[in-house]
Amino acid sequence: MKKIHPTAYVEDGAVIGEGAMIGPFCTVGAHVVIGANTKLLSHVNVAGQTTIGENCTVYQFVSLGTSPQSTGHKGELTKLEIGRDCTFREGATVNAGTVAGGGITRVGERGYFMNNTHIGHDCIVGNDVIFATSATLGGHVEVGDFTFIGGLCAVHQHVRIGHQVMIGGMSGVRGDIIPYGIVNGQRAKMEGLNVVGMKRRGFTPARFKTVWTFYNQLFLGEGVFAGRLEAAKAFRGTDPAIDDILNFIAAAKHNSLCMATVS
Repeated sequence: MKKIHPTAYVEDGAVIGEGAMIGPFCTVGAHVVIGANTKLLSHVNVAGQTTIGENCTVYQFVSLGTSPQSTGHKGELTKLEIGRDCTFREGATVNAGTVAGGGITRVGERGYFMNNTHIGHDCIVGNDVIFATSATLGGHVEVGDFTFIGGLCAVHQHVRIGHQVMIGGMSGVRGDIIPYGIVNGQRAKMEGLNVVGMKRRGFTPARFKTVWTFYNQLFLGEGVFAGRLEAAKAFRGTDPAIDDILNFIAAAKHNSLCMATVS
């Protein structure tokens, strides 16, 4: 049985799933769909054409599906889709997409978004991600599964972040980050591979050694990057993670890669 607090305002047309809870002083727009057993605790604003999956928990002063922060937006009704089992802590914001960017912002399943995090318009965020306090994505950013973005990070628009990436706190990210990478710094630089994350995903020591050898040749070897990349292609097929990285690099769109600093 769904529960809607008497001080909440739910517009006609909104779809509220079985077992959902809409707490005090929440506002829910006419085009919103809220999944079963999802909880809006209080003072939550859900606008636009927003769909929230089942079993999510949305804390106080979160705003979901509001208009994109884009000067090209002319008031069109665009979408936000959020998967099941996500948590949005106090003050988090997620904007809907833009018509020019495809009209939709997507957030996957089981994400944990700490207080004051922000996901800009037309972003695609994967499953099982964690955004620490005040981590911010500009528009059109892609984030892979099992990625951790540290507190006070800022990710520039159109950046691609591969899966199982670790971004240290207070980093400014302007370049694409390869899958399994770990980056840090005011102008974020590659610092190696996300060893902890790889272990959690079941990498054996033998697999890790193979990927690490590939990484060292690609980012820390002799010569220019283009030459190192061509040489590193000889590793293709030796491990699925290496194929992931090579495919990610080949699919580059707008940005150069986040590179390592060679001491």
